[in-house]
Amino acid sequence: MSRILLGAIFLLAGINGYFVIFELEPFIATSPQAMALLEMDYLLIAEKSIEVICGALLLINRFVPLALAVLTPITGNILLLHLFVDHSLLLLACILSLATAYLLYGYKDHYLRLFDRSAEAFGKSL
Repeated sequence: MSRILLGAIFLLAGINGYFVIFELEPFIATSPQAMALLEMDYLLIAEKSIEVICGALLLINRFVPLALAVLTPITGNILLLHLFVDHSLLLLACILSLATAYLLYGYKDHYLRLFDRSAEAFGKSL
């Protein structure tokens, strides 16, 4: 349920961002402060493309650990933005953060190797 919710939110937010990029009326309310921070088009295009791709991956249940690893910093930035700058979508930011944390915990076995103190490459320590 969390995977589908998170995937749907990011997919819709990404598509909505393309409406902003193409100067169309967005179908979901956007944060003016967030849009001001992303005023450079290339950054907005990159972020919204990542949201669409990762949202779709979550919805089709493919490469979920990778999608979560990519979306986690974006989710953190969304939470911090709405916590300190624009409180209008704080509830959504909290829901995103909780869903992301829940899924990260569910897929924790995929991330545990990142914390190996003496990792090896090519069968030996480099």
